[in-house]
Parts: sequence; C-alpha cells; structure tokens
Amino acid sequence: MSDITPIFSDLVRVETRLYNAVNARLRTEQGLGLGQFEFLEIIDRVPGCRVLDIAGELAITVGAVSKAVDRLVAAGWCLRVAHPQDRRSSVLRLTPAGEERLSASRPVVESELIALTATVPPDDLARIASTLASLRATLEAGPHGRPE
Repeated sequence: MSDITPIFSDLVRVETRLYNAVNARLRTEQGLGLGQFEFLEIIDRVPGCRVLDIAGELAITVGAVSKAVDRLVAAGWCLRVAHPQDRRSSVLRLTPAGEERLSASRPVVESELIALTATVPPDDLARIASTLASLRATLEAGPHGRPE
C-alpha cells in the first residue's frame, strides 16, 4: 500500500492551518483577508496583470477572480484599466491605497509564517520548499487541478 494518502492529508491540513492563522492575523491587523492579499500581490508582481493571469496562477475560475477583483475595486485597492491592445480585456492596477495596504500587509504575512514554521529546522524547510516547487512545476505544466 502507498504512503501517499497520509502525505496528501498532512499537506492539506498544514496548508489549511497556515492559511487560517495568517488570514486571521492579517484581518485583525490590516483589515483584509489572505485571499485579497494574494490578489493584490499578483496584481503588483505581474506586469499588465489581467483577470486571466490571476485565474491561471491560482487555478480558480475566471468568474471567481472577476468577482473578487470587483470587491478590490469597490474597496478602492485596484482599478480596471482598458487594455491598450485588446479592448475586450482590461489590465489591473493597484491604486495608491492598494499599494499601501499591500506594503503594510507583507511584513504581517511574513512574520506570521516565520512564527508558525519556527520549529522546523532551516534545512528541512529548504527541502520542503524544493520538493513543493518541483511538484508544483510538474502539476502546472499539465492540465492537473485546473477548473473546468
């Protein structure tokens, strides 16, 4: 029998607990959720970011991304700007308020993750990072786990 199922369960439970803990601290200290933080981070990092770029990176539907972006726009943290070459599409840009919120949130996320993983030796964290990066690259190279 394979040992992969318990590994999968551990991976999912660790992700859920890390996500929930970081999300709770971020909401308390910055007034935004970790999902909103992730969207702001992607918009900031990806030049000419579109809804489709976020959907591809997070492996969620375009509709879900579009609704979440609408909420970021309503909060005043990002704008939809007409795409210069494709009038059917828009480019997402952070507003000054969105840039400030992202800048203030990054150290909160980082410090909470450091605190939550402090008991794991650095060499083990490096091995975990390498293994997850390899698995992620393999999964992202194919159709695995993409929404229909």
